Amino acid sequence: MSETTVPHVAVVTGANAGIGAATAVALARRGVSVLVAFFRPGDAEGQEEAYNRARRGDATDVVAAVEAAGARAYAVEADLTDPAAPARLFDLAEQHLGPVDVLVNNASGWVQDTFAPASTDRFGRPMTQVTEATFRQQFGVDAMAPALLIAEFARRHVARGGTWGRIVGLTSGGQHGFPEEVSYGAAKAAQENYTMSASVELAAYGVTANIVYPPVTDTGWVTDEVRAAVEASRELSHVATPEEVGDVIAWVVSDEARLLTGSVVRLR
Repeated sequence: MSETTVPHVAVVTGANAGIGAATAVALARRGVSVLVAFFRPGDAEGQEEAYNRARRGDATDVVAAVEAAGARAYAVEADLTDPAAPARLFDLAEQHLGPVDVLVNNASGWVQDTFAPASTDRFGRPMTQVTEATFRQQFGVDAMAPALLIAEFARRHVARGGTWGRIVGLTSGGQHGFPEEVSYGAAKAAQENYTMSASVELAAYGVTANIVYPPVTDTGWVTDEVRAAVEASRELSHVATPEEVGDVIAWVVSDEARLLTGSVVRLR
């Protein structure tokens, strides 16, 4: 990845399926060892079986794919709503793989909540009203955890005199609101802000920090109705595969993108 011979180590959250799994493999192809962090929250009501099946899985297949690509891997299940989780993940990564210089904040505690008096969205999927529980779940995984993971990354990077590092977060927008997924949008906006701050504050230590904004990505939840909505949209133009997004994230981490920082990389 870098022009030095130092092996790189990444922590990728939400990496047992979807974009996280694809990112782990894409990084492995570039020689990066990966701590595959994952959590199995149970089935999401109203979602496609393929999506829920992926959520149920451990990271055995991902570890095998990373190793088949020529890199090392270590998997750990961790609840990112636990404030102690970031330090534990970095401890395990250092113990089994080496010092972490790549952080990919991919995990999401996705809930579908709303302020409107509605029980389903435009695709017939169930929604709930905004509550303390939906706020805590969404912000715990999508805002608090990335903030604490970035802080843990920064503390250890500076302490060891690191001069090369990469932080990548994922968003779906939200700065101007996210109807029918309001806590999701708000938490992603918070994560973007944390990442932009890191891009400024950690620049002197050789760290870049960017956000990747994928298009609609088929991680098992995309139905024919969703595809039709994408085709009819003026803003959306593509249903991506996780591998397409993972390849972009791996590029953002690479030295080829060394001048890219403080950016939201929007994919179409």
